[in-house]
Amino acid sequence: MRVISWLFESENSSRRRRRTPKSTTPHLDTADSATSSSSLSEATGSTSLHSSLSLQTLPSVPSLQKIPSETLAVTVSHSVTSSFKLRERSLPVTCLAVNGGYIFAVSGHEVSIYDRAMCAHLDTFNGQDTLSGSVKSVGFYGEKIFTAHQDGKIGVWKLTAKNGYKQLTTLPTLNDRLRRFALPKNYVQVRRHRKRLWIEHADAVTALAVNNGFIYSVSWDKTLKIWRASDLRCQESIKAHDDAVNAVAVSTNGTVYTGSADRRIRVWARPVDSKRHKLVATLEKHKSAVNALALNEDGSVLFSGSCDRSILVWEREDSSNYMAVSGALRGHDKAILSLFNVSDLLLSGSADRTVRIWRRGTDGCYSCLEVLSGHTKPVKSLAAVNDSETDGVVSIVSGSLDGEVKCWKVNITKPDNSIYTDPIL
Repeated sequence: MRVISWLFESENSSRRRRRTPKSTTPHLDTADSATSSSSLSEATGSTSLHSSLSLQTLPSVPSLQKIPSETLAVTVSHSVTSSFKLRERSLPVTCLAVNGGYIFAVSGHEVSIYDRAMCAHLDTFNGQDTLSGSVKSVGFYGEKIFTAHQDGKIGVWKLTAKNGYKQLTTLPTLNDRLRRFALPKNYVQVRRHRKRLWIEHADAVTALAVNNGFIYSVSWDKTLKIWRASDLRCQESIKAHDDAVNAVAVSTNGTVYTGSADRRIRVWARPVDSKRHKLVATLEKHKSAVNALALNEDGSVLFSGSCDRSILVWEREDSSNYMAVSGALRGHDKAILSLFNVSDLLLSGSADRTVRIWRRGTDGCYSCLEVLSGHTKPVKSLAAVNDSETDGVVSIVSGSLDGEVKCWKVNITKPDNSIYTDPIL
């Protein structure tokens, strides 16, 4: 399965590239990269997933966590409200997203839509298009749905009253290609004897983020591309990393964070007097591939998850775009595969088959409030929403390589049954 191969190869390629000189200059408006080594192997078995993705944690980074009873006098309870498999053959659940009252769950190349309240199956799209490969990520902008594909393209969909979910186009669009194909300067070398338009991804698109009218896509081809949502044109292509890019997160002010198999997180921002994003910082503390990124609500705290089993917490030093590591959250026994921030809670999914719920206290330290177990294989994707800002109930959806989606209800209250109202930091 390609998702498992990618997880293995991302780690292996990061080991092979430890002696690669660091590159600190972004390549703007170019997709100049060779195909990532992450996509070269398909034969790795799933039986060794737990061991090969669980490297030693980071002893040099101080821990930010305390025992829950020492920090937060709260009561946490959880229950599984629904559990279902997307397909009879139990293919891995590779991506989850929540939009309004709907759950979008991905297995292979199919995207299935469920009613969030009842967990009832409503529809499936992209079921016939096996040539585009597996779907890696799902994003939303207005009425449009964006899907990232193994073949390097991004699908654009819309729900219609007559035909259900209909594909409008793919990125890059035909019009965007026609505008650029005639000029040699619009082509970049992607392999020794192969060139592509710089607006095209040369390998699988691994993650999407949608923010402020732009779509951000990252790929195994080591690039970050930025698309304008209004006309679906590619605005920039940046050579972002030295290896496959696995994750992207965008803050409300437009700062972009990319995490890669090269063990680095890079920070990109667009100066006021510029039309192009520039590299403003490289964050280097992880000892293996970065698999997941998440930002808190105001973008002042970045969380990164890696194969080294640690979640690093990065905090903005001042009003700048620079981040410094403040500590690590430890507890998972194996690689961190997914992160999701909702309100003042951080959710982490791991190859150890569990989901952990973290919360920050007033002293800046974190507590693991609860461990959700029940999956039989690694937890690859997470999504969550606050059911109510006043009753302390959070709905969590987790997807695993065991092919199962679980829906959880988590209640967080004080011992006197009042709602926990610690400020969101």
